[in-house]
Amino acid sequence: DYVVVKMIPDNRLPPRHLHSVHTGKTFAVIKWESPYDSPDQDMLYAVAVKDLVRKTDKIYKVKTRNSTVEYTIKKLEPGGKYHVIVQLGNMSKESSMKINTVPLSAPDALKIITENDHILLFWKSLALKESNFNESRGYEIHMFDSLMNITAYLGNTTENFFKVSNLKIGHNYSFTVQARCLYSGQMCGEPATLLYDELGTGEDSSASKTGRSTDVAAIVVPVLFLLLVTLGIGFVVLYMRHRRLQNSFTAFANSHYSSRLGSAIFSTGDDLGDEDDEAPMITGFSDDVPMVIA
Repeated sequence: DYVVVKMIPDNRLPPRHLHSVHTGKTFAVIKWESPYDSPDQDMLYAVAVKDLVRKTDKIYKVKTRNSTVEYTIKKLEPGGKYHVIVQLGNMSKESSMKINTVPLSAPDALKIITENDHILLFWKSLALKESNFNESRGYEIHMFDSLMNITAYLGNTTENFFKVSNLKIGHNYSFTVQARCLYSGQMCGEPATLLYDELGTGEDSSASKTGRSTDVAAIVVPVLFLLLVTLGIGFVVLYMRHRRLQNSFTAFANSHYSSRLGSAIFSTGDDLGDEDDEAPMITGFSDDVPMVIA
């Protein structure tokens, strides 16, 4: 024997199995199930999103008959913290959860250039890969002294470089650069970290060494190129002079060539000018000068 029992739906029950499916920088996909299986009519849900940083609230309405509901919450902020509440529109019992959106990425290509009495931090603009980042927001820089075991806030800038002075000899430092934190430091970007050794080569990270080698190559390569160009021009000049000398000698030889004798005839120097004619001729010797015949 058996009996069929149909339960009366209770609209005062909360949504079931509320959870996050995917979270991005500016959105979050949430999912839940209806208070009871196989609803026989459309159900109206109220989705309340509380911004725990800005202290603001937003309410969205979702109407569906599906047993499983998936909803995307948009217009969130990177690195934000939110409290999400889902319940039926008749203000029944609620289900809630917390969501943290993905923060902004860390700046790329962070490197150090050492000067005489200070160092310069350089990095790529975060706006190149983050459409949600505005340069007017700027960056903030922190420094960790491993010897003193302290972290210091150095300041912020809207540029892509930062000058650091008054570093102590013998101390190892770690520098971090990130998108400037908003709302009392509660909404920050991911930090890019670089190590610096004051006693060593000045840079203790592969990124900074790569930056230094790149700078050296940027100087050496043009110098080598100029040397090669100079050598090439020198060879061309020598070759042209050699060709001119060869052509001049050939023309000179052809102008003194005798077809009758089959050879070139050159001057012996007797007919070079009148200077030899003006020289006095030796006509004799003095009687008092002895002559020595070898």
